[in-house]
Formats: sequence, C-alpha cells, structure tokens
Amino acid sequence: MEPTTKIRIAHSPDSDDAFMFYALTQGLVDTQGIDIEHQLDDIETLNRAAFEGRYEITAISFHAYPYLADRYRLMPCGASFGDGYGPVVVCAEKLAREDLSGKTVAIPGELTTAHLALKLWNPEVETTVVAFDKIFEAVESGAAVAGVVIHEGQLTWGDRGLHAIVDLGAWWREETGGPLPLGANAIRSDLSEEMQVRLSRLLRASIDYALDHREPALDYAIRYARDIEQDRERSDRFVGMYVNEWTREYGEAGRKAVERLLARGFEAGVIDRKIEPDFVEIGDTLL
Repeated sequence: MEPTTKIRIAHSPDSDDAFMFYALTQGLVDTQGIDIEHQLDDIETLNRAAFEGRYEITAISFHAYPYLADRYRLMPCGASFGDGYGPVVVCAEKLAREDLSGKTVAIPGELTTAHLALKLWNPEVETTVVAFDKIFEAVESGAAVAGVVIHEGQLTWGDRGLHAIVDLGAWWREETGGPLPLGANAIRSDLSEEMQVRLSRLLRASIDYALDHREPALDYAIRYARDIEQDRERSDRFVGMYVNEWTREYGEAGRKAVERLLARGFEAGVIDRKIEPDFVEIGDTLL
C-alpha cells in the first residue's frame, strides 16, 4: 500500500474527458479507499506539468510521451484515437497543403499530437503556439495563416465560416490505414505496480460505466462542451468520437498505432528519441 491514498488525476476540461471520468467524479465507482482529486487544465499545460511528475495520473499527448517515459507509463485504457478523423487545419480562405509551406500555422502546443501530425503532413510549415480556445481568433485576425483546431473546434469550425485544408486524422488513415493516437492517460512509474494496476482498473471501470450509462454520463459531460453545450446531438457525436472501444482498451491495433506514430515522428526528426511504449497490464479481471 502507498504511504498516501490520495491520488491526483489531471485531465482536460472538455466533454469527452468529463464523460470518461463521470463515474469517478460522481462517486459511482467504488474507489476502495483511494481519495481521488481531479485537476482540470488544457493539454499543453498538463504536458508541461508531467515533466515535474506533478500528478499521479495525467492526460498527456502522445507527442509528449517519449519525453516523459522515464516518469510515466501508459495506462491500458483512457486513450483518445482519431479513427479517420482528428485535429483539423483551418484557414480563412481556401488554401492547399503547399500554400502553407513557410507560413505560420497556429498550434495548441509544442508537445501536442496536433503539432506532430501537422509536421508529418507538411514539414515546411512554421508554427506559433496559441491557446487551443484562441486558435479561431488567431486565424480570423490574420495572426496566423491557418490553425490546427482540437476538441469541439473539430466540429464547429464551419460555424465560423472557416475552411478546412485537411483533417489530419483522415489524412493519417490514408497514409497508414490505422487510427491516429492523440492523447493518453499516463500513470507515474514511481507508484507501486499494485497501485498502478488498481488505478488502471478504476479508470477502466469509470469508462465502462459511462459507456453503459450513456444518457446520464452525457448529461454531465455536456456541461463541459464548449460552443456546443446547447446542441445535444453534436455533443453526443463529439463524445462518441473520443470515448469508445479504443478508450476502453487499446487492443493490438491501438498499440501498433502508437508505435507507428512515435516511429514516424522519430524518423521525421520531430521527435528526437526512439522509445518503445510501456503499458501497465491489468489482465481481464477488473474490480
């Protein structure tokens, strides 16, 4: 048993994460005496905090993972995959990939997978970091020629009269035939193996509960649905994009997709180290 049973879980303040953690935040899963504290922050802030090992469990971008593998392991559930969809590169006027070479594109963080996928799609772009919820404004104001939108912005860019140059998840599927791994839940490797397994099982139980009780979980998650909180259909669609069977468990295809993304990032020089993903194993028996 760990010296303390207080566990901090950090994740993004968006509807898919809210849906995933619904059962844990609402006391609908037996935490077996573990006191769980939730911390909400944008993904790039969480990526940076992970370098300090600030939280026992944290959402991270797969792009950030190679730099954090000495501190964190990947939990076997809770990942977000873009299965033929993903971050969208948008602009104020219709442009093509070659039009962006040498131009400034707004990204939601240096270590986001959105940035990694963008550089794999067009290595010649210049980038500037803009808070994920300010990227529309950066494009509309002309501060950036284009921007990579994540979260609910993947569904709402058309509402603002913007144009999509590419859906990076769709492009990735054409390139590789598989899904684009975007974000993971990671657990600090200095926790005991027993605690890593217990917490991974708790997360899996929370995901299972939400998927099995979709309507009340969605009622809760919609509170965090930026710009689409009044649109239940689109909120449901967004949650379904990123909390699904890929989230329940990676499976062999999901783990291969992670290996492929990290390998390609290394080969392209976007990631400067080559690693093998390290997953916590929980077996088939849950709580």
